[in-house]
Amino acid sequence: MKLVRPLVERLHAYIPGEQPKIKGLIKLNTNENPYPPSPKVLKAVKAAVDGRLRLYPDPTAQALREKLAQIHGCKTENIIIGNGSDELLALATRAFVEPADRGLPGRSAAVRGEPRGSIVPFVPGESAAARMAALRSGATVQYFTPSYSLYPVLADIHGAGRNPVPLKPDFSLPSVFELRRDGRWDFHAALTFITTPNAPGGRGYPTAELESLCRAQKGVVILDEAYVDFADENALELALKYPHVIVSRTFSKAYSLCFQRIGYFVGHPELIAALDRIRDSYNVNGLGQVAALATLDALPYYRANFRRIVAERERVARELTIIGFRVFPGQTNFLLVRPPVGAAKDWLGKLRERKVLVRWFSDPDVNDYLRITVGREVEMKAMLRAVRSILNRHVPRWA
Repeated sequence: MKLVRPLVERLHAYIPGEQPKIKGLIKLNTNENPYPPSPKVLKAVKAAVDGRLRLYPDPTAQALREKLAQIHGCKTENIIIGNGSDELLALATRAFVEPADRGLPGRSAAVRGEPRGSIVPFVPGESAAARMAALRSGATVQYFTPSYSLYPVLADIHGAGRNPVPLKPDFSLPSVFELRRDGRWDFHAALTFITTPNAPGGRGYPTAELESLCRAQKGVVILDEAYVDFADENALELALKYPHVIVSRTFSKAYSLCFQRIGYFVGHPELIAALDRIRDSYNVNGLGQVAALATLDALPYYRANFRRIVAERERVARELTIIGFRVFPGQTNFLLVRPPVGAAKDWLGKLRERKVLVRWFSDPDVNDYLRITVGREVEMKAMLRAVRSILNRHVPRWA
């Protein structure tokens, strides 16, 4: 008897960015904020390292939810806190999507007209084909490609169907008209992830475009705004306007709290309550809650850092463009670039030899590109020196 489910044996796990053990590497591969947390945050966390460590943390992160609700102009019932936004993305898959192996072959009774136990409402006179299409949509996780590579992993873990649909070549969003004409997009998919601004492309999406797509979608839509603090717009208003839309945020990228793993969703109370029913009892650690609360009391410090990062992003984009790189317009804390000569994978190795670590993805959609996190000015100058060194040494051979 096999002890491990066949589904699990077939899984390909999410591959996070490398955490190097080599000293002296300039780490520009995982989109961490190059600046430390506010001194107020460090002081608050240190002060909380006391006898409280023996106690369980607040199971609902009530104080943090109240503070976020005040900032976002909503109620605490609109917010759930997670062990990083990744936990909440996984919970959403479990809460809103049926496993495909339960949704299709085993649903013959529903197709025959039996409403009991069905995940979609039974419609008298509905054809078997229409019923099967509805069941298939109820077991579908949908997302654009390229985007966050965790989405297909979450679908596979849950045993759900995947529906990846390409972005335009410049990583912009197809319009609703274009999606209908193409025919691959499922407007009834149980769960749709949209990374905005996009990763790894970096492009930001206007709220008006996102709203058009959300209005057309019938299932749950999660707007994953992990990088929104570096962008021109945010779509939080859509989560408070539409009952099927959720906005995902994190304290990791912009607020220098990767180590603490704090994320949150904003959405309709009915969706938030569903997620709350299936989360772990004490899913957010106490020190993380302390750090996040202190962060929200130090927003001017972080906003100043956002401006520094955006300014450095634009400066480096200009420099790389001048020396021949194709640089995609970005509204994140990273740049997606295509080297002027040679394979991107080769550049990964050559930069590493020069103590600069960037990210390369094997996915065919983006394997011609490198993703470079925006670091401090001194780090980015070192990266540019390494790039020029590689070009000066290897252009004759590549040419």
